[in-house]
Amino acid sequence: MILDADIKAQLHQYLQLMENDVLLKVSTGTDDLSKDMLALVDELATMSSKIKVETTSLQRTPSFSVNRVGEETGITFAGIPLGHEFTSLVLALLQASGRAPKVDQKVIGQVKGIQGEYHFETFVSLTCHNCPDVVQALNIMSVLNPGITHTMIDGAAFKEEVESKNIMAVPTVFLNGEIFGSGRMTMEEILAKMGNTTDASELSGKEPFDVLVVGGGPAGASAAIYSARKGIRTGIVAERFGGQIMDTLGIENFIGTKYTEGPKLAASLEEHVKEYDVDVMNLQRAKSLEKKDFIEIELENGAVLKSKTVILSTGARWRNVGVPGENEFKNKGVAYCPHCDGPLFEGKDIAVIGGGNSGVEAAIDLAGIVKHVTVLEFGSQLRADSVLQDRLYSLPNVTVIKNAQTKEITGTDKVNGITYLDRETEEEHHVELQGVFIQIGLVPNTSWLGETIKRTRMGEIVVDSHGATNIPGVFAAGDCTNSPYKQIIISMGSGANAALGAFDYLIRN
Repeated sequence: MILDADIKAQLHQYLQLMENDVLLKVSTGTDDLSKDMLALVDELATMSSKIKVETTSLQRTPSFSVNRVGEETGITFAGIPLGHEFTSLVLALLQASGRAPKVDQKVIGQVKGIQGEYHFETFVSLTCHNCPDVVQALNIMSVLNPGITHTMIDGAAFKEEVESKNIMAVPTVFLNGEIFGSGRMTMEEILAKMGNTTDASELSGKEPFDVLVVGGGPAGASAAIYSARKGIRTGIVAERFGGQIMDTLGIENFIGTKYTEGPKLAASLEEHVKEYDVDVMNLQRAKSLEKKDFIEIELENGAVLKSKTVILSTGARWRNVGVPGENEFKNKGVAYCPHCDGPLFEGKDIAVIGGGNSGVEAAIDLAGIVKHVTVLEFGSQLRADSVLQDRLYSLPNVTVIKNAQTKEITGTDKVNGITYLDRETEEEHHVELQGVFIQIGLVPNTSWLGETIKRTRMGEIVVDSHGATNIPGVFAAGDCTNSPYKQIIISMGSGANAALGAFDYLIRN
């Protein structure tokens, strides 16, 4: 049996939602993975009379496709979609059976309107929490448009192909045999990369808002909800809804919820925002802010949005080391997410730059997968909690180097080493390895503001107790501000605080 009793009980409920018959076409060999795949599809067939199975020959073995009877949907799973991808399998079964996907009608129209042949392939690891979003988006597109196909490929099951294509980060998406993109992408982002974007004139033509929130993370979502509940005209413009939490795996300190995961929380935030009359403008990046009769936010696409008040909640991003080789080898050995990309470095030597909690946690996580981990800490001591340090030092395949200033990440077509300076002896050293994970904290997304808004030397927006900035009518919240602690729950609170501050400003002015 591939599925345990608890999963089967949950799956049984979902399969009751299937509307029409689905045909699984299976391509297997004599290897153990093929046997497990055959066991999985047979198990699925015993759980629903609507699931049929037949053997066939597909491009990759082992793999299986999910089809309507008499019609190819274009959805294929190469490898066994368990772990984080099990939900992708369940949704593919439901959607192939005729159950409508939960997607905005405007987006469905865009997908159906795409002309031509588009064959997508997504390389994943089953431990990656970002991969299912890409897999599910492309599967839905395959169901909606007969010119689109999509294959999920488990990198662990097809190692030779992963090596031959130099894939060192997941998810990595190929379109018609060429690299299309890497990292988490929503359906809207995929469509934008395919040329389906919102026209700037459509955005510029919008009536001025009472409150315009810039940024769609926890602070922005909270600010939008609190504003909309006041009955005032509210808009939210975001480069990526969910923000930084989309790259967060386990969340155990969100009060009232024992455990959740970043993408799941982000989906809940977006769903909650859309319960209210909020104009959500996704995939739009702010370029500048100017105070005129209204506060004007210019976007990268040239559109200008106007509002009586603005709440800045643009969050933060991973801090770069800023050394030669970092940008050149991104996704070619340089990585930022140990949960996503760790399995691709199985049996290899890697380095983690950073000795804080995130760096040491990454090193502990990776030590169970890779051959050896070298931790490089700039300071004279690790900064992680003592319990994490104790765990780190107990591991036999970890080396900790302190007073190490990273000078260069080396390589040819991919990473082959790292060079660092010993800050005590002034000697330069080189370590041969195949991967570098960078974990050195965050930098606020505020450089686009220029000199218009008062910021700290670290780039954080200075706010008062009401969330107000130095410009009347402009407020800020979350990780982009000088709040001393960067936590999800604090960001949500500051978003609510800024929204109430903005409302108070509106009624007094």
